[in-house]
Amino acid sequence: MAALTIAQDPAADAVLSEDPFALLVGMLLDQQFPMERAFAGPAKILERFGTLEPGAVAAAEPEAFADLCATPPAVHRYGRSMAGRIQALAVVVRDDYDGDASTLWSTAGSGQELVARLKALPGFGDQKARIFAALLGKQLGVRPEGWAEACGAYAEPGAYRSVADVVDADSLQKVRNTKKAAKAAAKAKA
Repeated sequence: MAALTIAQDPAADAVLSEDPFALLVGMLLDQQFPMERAFAGPAKILERFGTLEPGAVAAAEPEAFADLCATPPAVHRYGRSMAGRIQALAVVVRDDYDGDASTLWSTAGSGQELVARLKALPGFGDQKARIFAALLGKQLGVRPEGWAEACGAYAEPGAYRSVADVVDADSLQKVRNTKKAAKAAAKAKA
């Protein structure tokens, strides 16, 4: 995998870069929480739990796993509820993709199929699925036929709309600025 810099922390980014399930978990955590902290979550889980192997995460005792995710610094603002989502995601990866998250995207026959697979994951809606597919396409070269069309505006080069465009601290700030401007425009419209 490519060297990602989403978490803006070398150790956390190494985990994201080396482990496809970690990257998927980071995207799951990317809601109502600062992006770089969400994507640092998988490294915290690995440090505390000892593995990010989907089968082990899925089989973990739910209360103990929730405690691990909620212990400060928590993996997410809603650490306990996100722990359940992480375990549900691990079950799908274990059962439907033979424990290998990269199979989810490496075997997709089209961009539309990839987005549909992502949307079917626990905690992934349409927008999150398109953003993650754009991240795969833009930063990891995962570009099944029609990937850009399936991702929509998130696939546009130089758009700075989402995590798909974060490659360093400067691009992270550009994404933040774009999101801030979009919120202000929506607020003014309302």
